[in-house]
This record gives sequence, structure tokens and C-alpha cells, in this order.
Amino acid sequence: MPRKNTKEKGKRDRSRGSVSEFRTSRPRPKVDFTLDALDYRNVNLLRQYVTDHGRILPRKYTGFPAHYQRRLSQAVKRARQMLLMK
Repeated sequence: MPRKNTKEKGKRDRSRGSVSEFRTSRPRPKVDFTLDALDYRNVNLLRQYVTDHGRILPRKYTGFPAHYQRRLSQAVKRARQMLLMK
């Protein structure tokens, strides 16, 4: 017997919980600086997006658009190379 394509009303889906329950999107922080401020010399700004162990925070936590995140990682790596950051 073939499977049904639609779910019956009132049935629970194991992966999502109840049928009427939907995920809410994660609030994104506002970027309050320009792309020019993401520079390897701006160490105070870069330290906000690096952990205590020196790892760069991912986009999931920074909330940056992709091009900001690429610039951030490039600036942090340059600052490390110049020994401005550890």
C-alpha cells in the first residue's frame, strides 16, 4: 500500500513537534559600522569578534552578512600576522 503524501490534521510530526508549531527566526544584531572600519589596525573592534582562545566567531554569532564576515576574518588574520593580536 503506498504512503500518504499529506499528514492528517492533529497528528504529531516527530521532527517538529506539533503541526501548527513553526520556528521563529533568530534576531540579527545590527551592524553599526561601515565596511571600512573592519581594518587590521582597528584592534579594539576586532577583539569583540574573537574568543578568549583567539578563535574568530562564526556568522551564526556575529550576525554579519557574508562579505562583512570575510572581511572580518581577513582583518583578524592580518592583525595576527602583524602581531597586533594574539
